[in-house]
Amino acid sequence: MENQKYNDLKLGERGAILSIIAYIFLSIIKLVVGYLSDSAALKADGLNNTTDIIASIAVLVGLRLSQKPPDKNHRYGHWKSETIASMVASFIMLAVGIQVLTEAFTTGFQGGKESPHIGAAYVGVFSAFVMYFVYRYNKKLAEKINSQAVMAAAKDNISDAWVSIGTAIGIFGSQLNMPWLDTLTAIIVGLLICKTAWDIFKQASHELSDGFDVDKIKRYEDVIRKVDGVIATKTIKGRNYGNNEVIDVVIVVDASLDIQGAHDIASLVEQALITNHGVYDVHVHVEPESTRD
Repeated sequence: MENQKYNDLKLGERGAILSIIAYIFLSIIKLVVGYLSDSAALKADGLNNTTDIIASIAVLVGLRLSQKPPDKNHRYGHWKSETIASMVASFIMLAVGIQVLTEAFTTGFQGGKESPHIGAAYVGVFSAFVMYFVYRYNKKLAEKINSQAVMAAAKDNISDAWVSIGTAIGIFGSQLNMPWLDTLTAIIVGLLICKTAWDIFKQASHELSDGFDVDKIKRYEDVIRKVDGVIATKTIKGRNYGNNEVIDVVIVVDASLDIQGAHDIASLVEQALITNHGVYDVHVHVEPESTRD
């Protein structure tokens, strides 16, 4: 199972690489056309894609570092590397989002601003189509290898497609003698960048601080209680190592069982979670019923 996990991480690199290539291509086009057409919205969208390049590189680096086997300083492996990389990327994205907002507020509403060239809107529409197809690829890949990191990249892809659609709408609207609409769209793009950064930071910090889905804990506890020989569960905890779930549980069994019998029940608990629910590792502590609180 562990070898399959490493193979999935390797396969997940394809999604990150595809995103990097797409974002480099689109950011160059958007920034060049944005400056030539004097479109604040398209320039903001281009800057948004530059942060996406960094975020995708961080995911790629994290996926590769996570493939390193355990060593003397990392007995549990390097699974959390991609989570750390995501947090670093969120800081970079937040900085760019604030920069976009600052530029839009300080220069966008100055008098005499003209509507950007209509060609900038077509670039936005083209970019939306490109990112939609990248999203479809990464979503399918994430579902195939069950990767939260690649799925997060896919969600970023589709959000960028919507941002580009919004950019195009703002530029088209500015052609109706409303050049301020282009600036308004730039502000919205800046806010979206900041929101995406916050969402990535919140998820990464939740996992790094050993936060775990409460609903999953309840579901796993119900599974364990149905295992033959388990009288009750005293405690159950969960944590994440990258995309891998680790469960710690204390179960209560019949006090008359010998060591082998208790061990067999613990093995059934491990099998129920690992084989049937995809949990990476399960640590089971067995206590006799006489010590039950």
